[in-house]
Amino acid sequence: MNTDHIIVVYGPSGSGQDSVIEGITKRFDSERVITTSSREEMRPGEEQGKPYWFISKDEFEEGIREGRFIEWAQTYNDAYYGVTHDEIERVARSGKLGIWKVDWKGARSIRKLFPDIPILFITAPIESLRERLIKRDNPDEKYLQERMAFIEDLLSRPDLVYDYTIENLDGRLEEAVAEAERIIRERFPDAKAL
Repeated sequence: MNTDHIIVVYGPSGSGQDSVIEGITKRFDSERVITTSSREEMRPGEEQGKPYWFISKDEFEEGIREGRFIEWAQTYNDAYYGVTHDEIERVARSGKLGIWKVDWKGARSIRKLFPDIPILFITAPIESLRERLIKRDNPDEKYLQERMAFIEDLLSRPDLVYDYTIENLDGRLEEAVAEAERIIRERFPDAKAL
């Protein structure tokens, strides 16, 4: 399987992974790897194929049994997320820069399966992550405490895998995107710019 032009992006909730990815797609001819999810409810602005393929939990578990997924994980909200072999092949055939967004478990799996794929870890100061979650999700206190505990646990894990860290500071998204662009140009000098 050809993964020569694929980059992985992940980070904690509120880090701005999607904003950095959006910035990358405005600078490079790119194709997103679309993750399949069993999350039951779509968020505002989401639709089938943007940013996920939504299927039922039963369908996802059938795909696991049949070996359709390259990598998958069950997350804090009991939903499955994963990427199919067919999806990676679709992106590889496009000839474009492939952008693969995952969670930390996905990053670990990808490192084992595809050690040459560069992995970007997007982060921000913990208080910024908290404020962004409040603005994005308008959560109740229990939900916020659970999410923050999960984020703090994630950031303290010694087994996180990544090749590059990009800090997405408040009001400085363009700097984070510019750093991602620099890394992509370094790793993929033939990536087609827009």
